[in-house]
Amino acid sequence: MSLPAPHDTLMFREAAEAADVIAAQFARNEATVQTLAATLRAAPPPFVVTCARGSSDHAATYAKYLLETKLGLVTASASPSVGSVYESPLQLRGALYIVISQSGKSPDLLRNAEAARAAGARVVALVNVEDSPLAQLAETVIPLGAGAERSVAATKSYLASLSAILQLVAYWSQDAGLIASLRTLPDALRQAWNSDWSALTDGLVPAHNLFVVGRGLGLGAAQEAALKFKETCGLHAEAYSSAEVKHGPMALVGPGFPVLAFAQPDETGAGTRAVAAEFAARDAQVWLAAPDGDLPLPPAPHPACAPLLTVQAFYKAINALALRRGHNPDLPPHLNKVTETV
Repeated sequence: MSLPAPHDTLMFREAAEAADVIAAQFARNEATVQTLAATLRAAPPPFVVTCARGSSDHAATYAKYLLETKLGLVTASASPSVGSVYESPLQLRGALYIVISQSGKSPDLLRNAEAARAAGARVVALVNVEDSPLAQLAETVIPLGAGAERSVAATKSYLASLSAILQLVAYWSQDAGLIASLRTLPDALRQAWNSDWSALTDGLVPAHNLFVVGRGLGLGAAQEAALKFKETCGLHAEAYSSAEVKHGPMALVGPGFPVLAFAQPDETGAGTRAVAAEFAARDAQVWLAAPDGDLPLPPAPHPACAPLLTVQAFYKAINALALRRGHNPDLPPHLNKVTETV
């Protein structure tokens, strides 16, 4: 099977569109998001629940940390099987229930959204397909606006999920710094796309396993990266918090073991850097993604924007890595673009 050139994959082309997608999304959704934010300030929910699978669930991890650090709202991830398989009713009256989905038609997410609405929650859908069943169920729809995405590996739609969460929390919290960052994020994403991460691509061609380490707002980015290594490269990767990795997983890290570390530019950054340095001292093969790291990144307009820049640079690198390892990133084995689970 002949493989395309790196610039010719759907994954490359779609990921390269992310900055333009997000700029358009911010402009289009501003009125909707501001209205929703005002109603949430007027009648604050007692807690927030997210419901998602796959890459969308990694976006939900980002939402958890952003909502908890900026608004002080406890945010929990729903287990879709509780509502769809066990059919167990949950006490959700007054809660904000955020469902994140590209297709908006997976049966388990739909059943959980229906159950949440019946339980008295406010259901908000972040969805790419605007006429989907999920969009019709939700009280408020925040369109991702990523457009068609034909590569099985989600890229621009994942980043559009993060940006939608960022815009909502910025206006809800009325944080001036976050709001200002919305204007400059698209340009920062363009700079991130041009970052040279060839050292990672070169180093992981022969790899069999690796850890991806992040923390706080950066943990969802680590989860997304680990999934993409498996999905596009046939490379087993596990994501860990830089705190959790110091427990049992630490025993695996020795000479030559690959570790990709995402240093978030906030209170968690020093801990992640310390873990990366400890692994390097054991002669592990460590790459640190940061403006001053082995894998360069542009400075983030706000710390909350950093995960988007990290993932954008990562997508370009892993597209190249997949091809170097003999895989077509657009057509992973045994996978479909839309996965419908119950």
